[in-house]
Amino acid sequence: MNFDRILIRYGEMALKGKKRNHFESILQRNLKTKLKNFPNTHIKKTRDRMYVLLNGEDPSQVMEKCREVFGIHSMSYAIRVEKNEEELKSAVLLAFEEADGARSFKISAKRSDKNFPINSQDLNPLLGGYVLKNTDGVTVDVHYPDVEIKVDIRTDAAYVTAQDYPGAGGLPVGTTGKSLLLLSGGIDSPVSGYLTMKRGVEIDAIHFHSPPYTSERAKQKVIDLAGELSKFGHKINIHVVPFTAIQQKIQREMPEGYSMTIMRRMMMRISEKLARKEGILSLTTGESLGQVASQTMESMNAINEVTNYPIIRPLVSMDKLEIITIARKIGTYDISIRPYEDCCTVFVPQAPKTKPTREKSTYYESNSDFTNDIQKALDETAVIHVKENQSADQIENDFDELL
Repeated sequence: MNFDRILIRYGEMALKGKKRNHFESILQRNLKTKLKNFPNTHIKKTRDRMYVLLNGEDPSQVMEKCREVFGIHSMSYAIRVEKNEEELKSAVLLAFEEADGARSFKISAKRSDKNFPINSQDLNPLLGGYVLKNTDGVTVDVHYPDVEIKVDIRTDAAYVTAQDYPGAGGLPVGTTGKSLLLLSGGIDSPVSGYLTMKRGVEIDAIHFHSPPYTSERAKQKVIDLAGELSKFGHKINIHVVPFTAIQQKIQREMPEGYSMTIMRRMMMRISEKLARKEGILSLTTGESLGQVASQTMESMNAINEVTNYPIIRPLVSMDKLEIITIARKIGTYDISIRPYEDCCTVFVPQAPKTKPTREKSTYYESNSDFTNDIQKALDETAVIHVKENQSADQIENDFDELL
């Protein structure tokens, strides 16, 4: 006897009222996409739960993929058996043995099918006694068990589950709209993208590329970061904006102390125009309040002036260690620390203004006209589509063809 399915439990998604069916359908779609390399699996949605039917696929490998899907609160290996005493006993023992290292347990039986001849109160000690008889050094603990084995007697069959495994939480990607992530090669912005997706948001990315000051390896970092993020959602479109001419113009014509602020304002202008063109309703950044000169309250105020788009800042109250912890967890940290600079670091002034004002930013910009530069950058923007498990060579070839 082996586990034949994985039980999927919802968390916050279960509270969405009339939109619950919509959320469940998108979760089902996302699971199907995630498990495309397990062709025998089938996703079954019932009134209050979802199952991944394994049909011979490896349970642990399928579970690992499911743990990357937002909208799942927890999961358990499960087995469907006929409603007879012997099969229930075998299934309960299997469920206990799956909880490796458990020394105490509790049986929680629920009899939805009232025609089943053994009621819940009698079923608990019957099945518990069988586990005790077939194990050594194990006890029953109804208050604080190492593992709770759940038995659900339904009309069609009986279902047995044991150990709960945490899911990714959040909401299914694609349920709350789309945002444009300003994706650099650093540690922060990929984490920001991950946390935004956790709220059900699908993301596109925009990256500002400044050759020859930024190298091809710096560009590859961003592609690899998007590849890691694609594990948690659908494919990610990276809009690669040629930014060299604008940065050079800023360096030539703007006061050094304000060059960082004005550069960020240009990025926001371009990002908003691109988002508007793509039907995207918000921007997402990796800003953490006070972390660097461009992320002071004054800097954010001056930079935000140029857009009325909502800006999602998941990291705004986090310190660097918190951000690094998440980056390690999601697999982006080692990519982010590759020593290849992005456009935000190669043009950093020696003494950036930490308390810029809107008035001075606007005044300095009024001495130059960036309209044509911005439009040219948008016209020459290339797009690359990054999918989970897509080969690096294939992505690189696609990107070179676009350029």
